[in-house]
Amino acid sequence: MTTTTTLDKPGGPPAPPAPPTSEELRALARRHGLTVSGARPPLPAYARQLWARRHFITAFATAKLTAQYSQARLGQVWQVMTPLLNAAVYYAIFGVLMDVQRNIPDYVPFLITGVFAWTFTSQTIMTGTRAISGNLGLVRALHFPRASLPIALALQQLQQLVFSLGALVVILLCFGEFPRPSWLLMIPALLLQTLFSTGLALVMARLASRTPDIAQLMPFVLRTWMYASGVMWSIQHLAGGGRFPHAVVLALQCNPAAVYIDLLRFALVESFTAAQLPPHVWAVAAGWALLAFAGGFVYFWKAEETYGRG
Repeated sequence: MTTTTTLDKPGGPPAPPAPPTSEELRALARRHGLTVSGARPPLPAYARQLWARRHFITAFATAKLTAQYSQARLGQVWQVMTPLLNAAVYYAIFGVLMDVQRNIPDYVPFLITGVFAWTFTSQTIMTGTRAISGNLGLVRALHFPRASLPIALALQQLQQLVFSLGALVVILLCFGEFPRPSWLLMIPALLLQTLFSTGLALVMARLASRTPDIAQLMPFVLRTWMYASGVMWSIQHLAGGGRFPHAVVLALQCNPAAVYIDLLRFALVESFTAAQLPPHVWAVAAGWALLAFAGGFVYFWKAEETYGRG
């Protein structure tokens, strides 16, 4: 068999040009400012993009809050009723049946403040698990920093908490808790708690985007965490009882949810304020907030290219 090779001959058609190499294409793209669609930007650039979309984040959070109870007859009254009903159930079980209130002065303000604070953190974490999976249409249709979604949902929960604080203040007044200078400490306490909860929401948003079953598991995890956070009982009283090893009591006292609950109680409940918090509590609260938010933000950013592509 004879193989014939066609060569360029004088007067024949010119040979087609060789296709550009990948390096040449990359250089051409860089020269014209082109980037890979959906590529993860550097962390500082990502933070700037997020800040540029702050108005979208605020509008998205407000719209979600408005629509949350739009189908219910009582509407946004449920924002207040839900934690109050939870508090009523906890009071009946722990305050009356288990008689926990015997060792805690002003048990109703103590309990209500703890329930409102815990509800904010737990709901922020739960909404984080649905931040990506619940907004896949938006994620796949538009290009924007994906961290906007869990941050917007955390802001929604903060807006709901601020709305509910009005009811909390009324309840405190009914039980003899009147405004004092210490009430101003509620502002930095809520700021630190918001940073902490938002950081966890970012972590859960990334985890649940790849493993949606986490959203089904989280209610059990959160319920266990709630019982260990002193929502219905006093960790300080446990520490003074001497029934548990010091390491266990210290772990409970450094539990971030318990720390933020104690800070709100310290600000709002007079008998709790009189007991004086240990001086390290504010440092622990700030440390947890910065660690959770910074770590959660970086952890979420590292998977920016994967959201909505599974």
